[in-house]
Amino acid sequence: MNIDLKTILTAICASVVTCVAAQRITSATQVIDCGQVLFMKPVTAQFELLNEGVGNVTIRNVETSCGCTQVSYPKGVISENKPFVVSATYDARQMGRFEKYIDVYTSGASLPFTLTIKGVVVEEIRDFAGGYDYTLGKLKTDRSEIMFDDVSMGERPTEQIHIFNSTGDIATPVLMHLPPYLIADVSPSSIPPGKSGVITLTLDSKRLHEHGLTQTTVYLGQKPGDRVSEDKEIQITAILLPSFGLVTDQQLLYSPKLKISDSVLDLGAFEGKKKKKGTIVLENLGRTELEITALQMFTTGLMVDLTDTKIPPGGSAKLKVTADRKALKNVRQQPRVLMITNDPRTPKVVIDVLVK
Repeated sequence: MNIDLKTILTAICASVVTCVAAQRITSATQVIDCGQVLFMKPVTAQFELLNEGVGNVTIRNVETSCGCTQVSYPKGVISENKPFVVSATYDARQMGRFEKYIDVYTSGASLPFTLTIKGVVVEEIRDFAGGYDYTLGKLKTDRSEIMFDDVSMGERPTEQIHIFNSTGDIATPVLMHLPPYLIADVSPSSIPPGKSGVITLTLDSKRLHEHGLTQTTVYLGQKPGDRVSEDKEIQITAILLPSFGLVTDQQLLYSPKLKISDSVLDLGAFEGKKKKKGTIVLENLGRTELEITALQMFTTGLMVDLTDTKIPPGGSAKLKVTADRKALKNVRQQPRVLMITNDPRTPKVVIDVLVK
């Protein structure tokens, strides 16, 4: 009997694809953060899963990372496109943070589908004592702007946003449009009505490409799939500074040295004018060339012009700033100018622009 090799290979490939497709298990979330958990009060997380593959599956085994976590799961056949629940209960017998893993093995699959339950065991639940002054969408928060200031390459600073669920439904907050250099962790993952939570934002400075100012806008959703809208905006700013390492006294002696005429530029009132202009003088009192490596604005509505980005020892340059009345009309932040320099004493300069 003659069998075409191509036919055999095609059949094998089709079989492999069918097998892989048949084991497609998905979940809306593979990580559930339980937030604060009382000591000796077991907490249960319910993971909603779905068999999106072709054909039925069964759960043949479940393994946990420690005996402190008990798991319940369907013992029978799970039909194609059928949702099912895997519940994990942590005994909360040890104080402090916990992060436990549950490996779910299904029929025909060699690799597990991993779930994570985490949180922090405490003696007493402590709520945020501050105020929730901002309403973002349907949730209340304590802030709508985040600043990662004076960041050095390699650092991973964190900032927190406290959330209060003032709605009548359970909220599963999510930050939408997160850039690659930001990581968001919501605790707890689900916030009941009238309860609070916290978002921890971590900046991965290695993913920032340039020194100076990096700005972005993210949006706080009440649940995954929520719509992006202006009333859910959170402004995030990061300032990455150049690294000078350990600078010796001898190196400082021969380094550039910036002198600035003023760190506040008061342009006064527009008084019917469309634009207002002002000037800041930069001087180099050092022994080597002073370089302005970045010149940026925190907001729209400002235009800047620097006569020279490289200032020799004893030299000077003028920074001309123009404020546009129309463009500044809807700006919510204080207009400011940022400069990054090669002066190890003053790597960052922020100039506040005052205009009425």
